[in-house]
Amino acid sequence: MSKPVSTSARSTASEDTMADFTTATRREDLNTINPRGNSNINQGINVEAAEQEFHEMSRQMSGISRTASRKILRTQSRKSTDPEKGVRFDEEDEEEQFDLAAHLRGNETSEREAGIKQKKIGVVWQDLTVSGIGGVKNFVSTFPDVVIGFFNIFSTIWSLLGMDKKDKEVDILKGFKGVLKPGEMCLVLGRPGSGCTTFLKVIANQRFGYTKVDGEVMYGRYSAETFGQRYRGESVYNEEDDVHNPTLTVGQTLEFALDTKTPAKRPAGMSKQQFKDSVVTLLLKMFNITHTKNTVVGNQFLRGISGGERKRVSIAEMMITKASVCCWDNSTRGLDASTALDYAKSLRIMTSVYQCTTFVSLYQASENIYDQFDKVLVIDSGREVYFGPTKEARAYFEGLGFAPKPRQTTPDYLTGCTDEWERDYAEGRDETNVPSTPEALEDAFHHSTIYAALNNEMEQYREELREDEHTHKDFEVAAREEKRRGARQTSVYTIPFYLQVWALMKRQFLLKWGDKFSLTVSWITSIVIAIIFGTVYLNLPQTSAGAFTRGGVLFMSLLFNAFQAFSELASTMMGRGIVNKHKAYTFHRPSALWIAQIVIDVVFAATQIFVFSVIVYFMCGLVRDVGAFFSFWIIIVLGYLAMTLFFRTVGCLCPDFDYALKFAAVVITFFVLTSGYLIPYHSQGDWVSWIFWINGLGLGFAALMMNEFKRVTFTCGPEALVPSGPGYSDLNYQTCTLPGAQPGSDQIIGGDYINLSFSYNPSDLGRNIGILVVLIVAFLASNAFLGEYFTYGAGGKTITYFAKENTELKKLNQALIQRRDSKRKNKSADSSDDSALNINSKAVLTWENLVYEVPVPSGQLRLLNNIFGYVKPGQLTALMGASGAGKTTLLDVLASRKNIGVITGDVLVDGKEKGIAFQRGTSYAEQLDVHVPTQTVREALRFSAYLRQPYEVSIEEKNAYVEEVIALLEMENIADAIIGDPSSGLAVEERKRVTIGVELAAKPELLLFLDEPTSGLDSQSAFNIVRFLRKLAAAGQAILCTIHQPNASLFENFDRLLLLQRGGECVYFGDIGKDSQALLAYFAKHGAHCPPEANVAEWMLDAIGAGQSPRIGDRDWGEIWKTSDELAKVKAEITRMKEERIAAVGAAPPVEQSQYATPLSFQITQVVKRMNVQFWRTPNYGFTRLFNHVVIALLTGVVFVNLDNSRSSLQYRVFLMFQVTVLPSLILAQVEPMYDMARLISYREQSSKMYQPVAFTLAMVIAEIPYSILCAVAFFVCIYFPPGMDSAPDRAGYQFFIILICEMFSVSLAQMVAALTPNFFIASLLNPFIIIVFALFCGVTIPKPNIPGFWRAWLYQLDPFTRLIGGMVVTELHDKPVVCAAGEFNTFQIPSNMTCLEYAGEFIQKAPGYINDLSAAEFCEYCAFKVGDEFFEPLGLSWDNRWRDLGIFSAFVGSSLIILFLASKFLNYARR
Repeated sequence: MSKPVSTSARSTASEDTMADFTTATRREDLNTINPRGNSNINQGINVEAAEQEFHEMSRQMSGISRTASRKILRTQSRKSTDPEKGVRFDEEDEEEQFDLAAHLRGNETSEREAGIKQKKIGVVWQDLTVSGIGGVKNFVSTFPDVVIGFFNIFSTIWSLLGMDKKDKEVDILKGFKGVLKPGEMCLVLGRPGSGCTTFLKVIANQRFGYTKVDGEVMYGRYSAETFGQRYRGESVYNEEDDVHNPTLTVGQTLEFALDTKTPAKRPAGMSKQQFKDSVVTLLLKMFNITHTKNTVVGNQFLRGISGGERKRVSIAEMMITKASVCCWDNSTRGLDASTALDYAKSLRIMTSVYQCTTFVSLYQASENIYDQFDKVLVIDSGREVYFGPTKEARAYFEGLGFAPKPRQTTPDYLTGCTDEWERDYAEGRDETNVPSTPEALEDAFHHSTIYAALNNEMEQYREELREDEHTHKDFEVAAREEKRRGARQTSVYTIPFYLQVWALMKRQFLLKWGDKFSLTVSWITSIVIAIIFGTVYLNLPQTSAGAFTRGGVLFMSLLFNAFQAFSELASTMMGRGIVNKHKAYTFHRPSALWIAQIVIDVVFAATQIFVFSVIVYFMCGLVRDVGAFFSFWIIIVLGYLAMTLFFRTVGCLCPDFDYALKFAAVVITFFVLTSGYLIPYHSQGDWVSWIFWINGLGLGFAALMMNEFKRVTFTCGPEALVPSGPGYSDLNYQTCTLPGAQPGSDQIIGGDYINLSFSYNPSDLGRNIGILVVLIVAFLASNAFLGEYFTYGAGGKTITYFAKENTELKKLNQALIQRRDSKRKNKSADSSDDSALNINSKAVLTWENLVYEVPVPSGQLRLLNNIFGYVKPGQLTALMGASGAGKTTLLDVLASRKNIGVITGDVLVDGKEKGIAFQRGTSYAEQLDVHVPTQTVREALRFSAYLRQPYEVSIEEKNAYVEEVIALLEMENIADAIIGDPSSGLAVEERKRVTIGVELAAKPELLLFLDEPTSGLDSQSAFNIVRFLRKLAAAGQAILCTIHQPNASLFENFDRLLLLQRGGECVYFGDIGKDSQALLAYFAKHGAHCPPEANVAEWMLDAIGAGQSPRIGDRDWGEIWKTSDELAKVKAEITRMKEERIAAVGAAPPVEQSQYATPLSFQITQVVKRMNVQFWRTPNYGFTRLFNHVVIALLTGVVFVNLDNSRSSLQYRVFLMFQVTVLPSLILAQVEPMYDMARLISYREQSSKMYQPVAFTLAMVIAEIPYSILCAVAFFVCIYFPPGMDSAPDRAGYQFFIILICEMFSVSLAQMVAALTPNFFIASLLNPFIIIVFALFCGVTIPKPNIPGFWRAWLYQLDPFTRLIGGMVVTELHDKPVVCAAGEFNTFQIPSNMTCLEYAGEFIQKAPGYINDLSAAEFCEYCAFKVGDEFFEPLGLSWDNRWRDLGIFSAFVGSSLIILFLASKFLNYARR
């Protein structure tokens, strides 16, 4: 009988590893013995303790299981017995030994009656070659490229089908082979771009995005294809970034994972909730994040747990997947040295306890981290140059002839051997007799003893697999029997579909409920709009005057709620990362998510729409009938659901947001035009009328009209009776102008009215609701299908784009390459080109008693606590501490970047207050790489140099300095590369260099601040950057720099150290000394002795209790520092330097300070130039807008094609002009995100005093103008001429001019709203409110005379659309003759022996319209209008006011711009 997982159950390799590991841990413990305090201090995460805790909990749970299951006996054996059916066995059968490890890894099946079967899978790869797209220089596309490309139909179709072969296929990995057994860990090393991520993805069986994967990858006995089909969730990949739902807490995140992965059988007596709580508690304890259980995970926009804690949540989540093969990609990015080591130890625990097969790629791995691994794989440009034991790797490369550098860690040494410019050769060796190319290194490896041993190991492992039927069967049985009842045996998912839906419903409810802000805004908008609707359409009369307006309120109610769903488009596309991850982890099917989402949406939306319906329905005085009200509510809910699912389907179908916006704009236009409100169904051409049957808006509107009008009988009001007036009182000889009226009657049956006006038959109500339900089901089905089979965003190939070279750029690039090559050939000349680095600054920055406090709900939180220090020219100062110690906060305070909180203490330059030129004179390379994505590297550096170096310096000098910076940062190959964004553009380390380059190009006069300049870089890039900073300091620059995970060779480049501990307290500020002697002497003096082999940067963090490590000693290191002699010396030195500098500066003539380096006119020129290039290189932005304008105008123009002079055409002309009001809704959705993204970058640049806010805002306004004019022209041509609008130059010219103003107004309105709101998400929540209010009060949906006096007095006048519609309608209809069509005449009977002229002559002289035949007897045919003016004059419009309206409309553009400029100047939402 096998025991639960324990050390004895591990593989031999893992035992050796754990033995070594335990020895290392004990050695660390002995090394940290403190003569003044505790003598047995754990170092961070203790592997042995964690394992013991794990086994203790397993034992306790097993005890619970035994006690409570005396009568519930084992239900599992080699027979295929269902574990959930409770089949009884004989009493003598052994009880089930419940084991926690088995549950967490989904392994309920036991080897024998009381044993637990392990689910172990090793990985073998042979001749593995992976190909992808590359090898071609891609040039950035511009606006004309996209327009021309779109009309190249064949090319467009090929690219949509993914069949364009512009790029060529290249091998990313070539000929890899190796084996990793269960319980072993492999470290994957290589320079950026060498293929580490590709290797991890392919080993995790994630092959999407690669053109070809050749060779063999075997998971145990299974081929990659079989394993992917049957056991997809057993091999998982964790990407570099942590992707989680930010509004869920840590506990909820892990509980959701357990919901989808926990088998039904638990220790008897434990409820499901108790089991979940115990497992979550164990995981949180194991990784020391118990305190975060009820804290939201957060992301870059929502404050939550820290980066290191988020990374550990990812580990815990991946553990719950119960995967056998785990791949981790550069997971220590941004963690401090102590936390990174804790993380590696966590992986060691996971691998050893759970017998996983673990692959990890890391940059800047320390020696202690390296010691956690069993094997190491070294990749050089896609070639496997070493794969074998970690202990033998260093000796192997030294044997080849590579010399290690002093104090170089093994991972750095191994990676350095693959870099031709950084490696050193052993004495007497050079590239002629040492393998120096990737191919030569691969060949050397293939002829090594390690390679021979690898071949033997692989053969041996294959032999074991062939013979070991037992493990293979165990794996299959374990995988099969972990399935919950109802899950198919062949399914890759643990739980059945309905349970997936249930788990997702619970999570979706938490997500919706957790996002209180969106919920509140949505409810407020809904209620306010409902009240506005209610007051505008207050108590609609049941007379002919209330018929058309009834249709208006029904249509607007449906439209408003349906378009509340528009945000689904963005959220569906933004949520792809989480969906893809959970699909790969086999938590749930994507289709289960869409079903769960819509169920929860119904709950929230139905409640909100119910409140909306109550307000609108009863305030507007719609039919007081219970059935009618609930039908009204249900139809609106169904309309909302249909549109929600439609938008989600579009989100699943389209590769990016621009495609989605184009597609949605076309379809929505069709939906609104064919809904039946603007153009009745019978008047739509056959080519569009079919859309009605798949149109949720059309079906919903028809159903609402039938539901309301079948219960209403209207009384004809005097204004609708003809003829009317004195002498016309006999109903027998009058008729009502309302469609459906019968001659001689003033009662109109609602059903007849909608039948004649809209071709709706009230008896079809049930049919329409039925079709709506079918439509919802069809959209849901297509949504689910697309979600399953379309995996956008799961690939991960990044292509760098370049700007096309002109003569100047070609010359500059050639010069850079020549200079680089000559420098490389002569390494000794490394520092000969530092002539440009003469820095003349002598200024000293000092800070004393520095305190920084921020407001929190409970009062003030102190982030920095009485810090003393200084930075002087020629010194490189490191700022270090644990995650959350306040390093970035201190840099922000010193660099004057904080705009919230209270700062006390003195921060002085040369003993004086910082002047207004301080921010301009300092450069601050921030942690996040924020750049304009469309700039090239050279353009970004030049922009910084132009605006931040003194104006007196010539452009030629600035350009020459930029070339120096490009050469120094080794960016020759990417000088003309487009920076892009993190998902598509320059790699992480390249972006980091650009960030540093932008600050260096400014040539700071005073100081250079850098926040984590080496995070996310490989060791070599990090070393190059620190070496360069060392050069700058030697040239006279004062530098303060935070740094994470420095190895010994990196750390020794720094002159001084400022060390912080949690709470923002200083624990050391002073010299580091050669080999860190000064620093170590301070710690030794206070009882902390560093082991000789330890990395000082790691050890000192452990010593002060950073990360999870308890501190050394019984006194707080912050308190020790406060009373130390060293602090007294620092204070004295600060006083001395201040006196010295005051004396020196006082003797010099005073210099007038200015906040900006350049005048405003120069700033505007440069920022406008850059913004125009940005728009030009963001072709999808301009083209999507143009496309939407053209398509909407064309569709509208074609639907209303060739309007005649009939009465209905008159109404259509008004609706046609009303379509112009669609423009703001389109433009707001596009311009707001563009403005917001540009503003985020501008915040960073403005804080460096590059330019004034007015320059940025003006540039945004000017950049939009050419596209606005182009869109206005295209829209006007397509919407104006097909319907046959008045083409007289004075009329057509006016209409074009007002459409152009509308375009300009829409853009300025969008920018104004974006400037007034913190981000575009909040702006987008305001959009429906703005658009609905504008559309409602402009006099089309409800005529001016019918608008209640309160609204008519001010809101009607303040509505910009009032001027737009007023000007357009009168210009089109003035003097337009009206000729009624046959069915448009109102017929009334006249007394016998009279003609129409005799009976109605007096009426027709006063009334509008005309009688068709004045000589007719018996019946008269009356047409309501004779000329267009008779239509618009009762609406309060006048031909005389059209130029006034155009002027007022133009003034709205001006007022929007004024508010925009004021908002951008005085509102700063960059809170830090």
